[in-house]
Amino acid sequence: MNAPPAIDVVDETFLAVPPSTVAAAFADPASWPRYWPDLVLQVYTDRGDKGLRWTVTGALVGTMEVWLEPVLDGTLLHYFLRATPADAAGAPRVPAPRELRREFDRRARAAKAIALGLKEILEDGREPGVPPRGEG
Repeated sequence: MNAPPAIDVVDETFLAVPPSTVAAAFADPASWPRYWPDLVLQVYTDRGDKGLRWTVTGALVGTMEVWLEPVLDGTLLHYFLRATPADAAGAPRVPAPRELRREFDRRARAAKAIALGLKEILEDGREPGVPPRGEG
């Protein structure tokens, strides 16, 4: 039986834009290194406007998902990272507890920074309940 992932990050952020707008931010594989520079991602499920699921290699070994849930007049961006730090050969390794806590914190903060960065760019000042520019 495989050991559970050492890192399990879950994050949710509301963006006042349609899911298709958020999906477009993740659709181009060339953008992924900007969000996750030390990870190599391979899509195993492309759910279109509902998000993507990846296998993860590089600094971590595991899976990652961006699930885009339509909510009210926007999108609830769900982020899941379930992975274990990898050694130089790419094999999972279990770091010391202190290192693991630091890595979890770093990954959780990075996830929130990605979501809030997208929120700022994609919403472009739009308030919830107000149609996006060019609509309405």
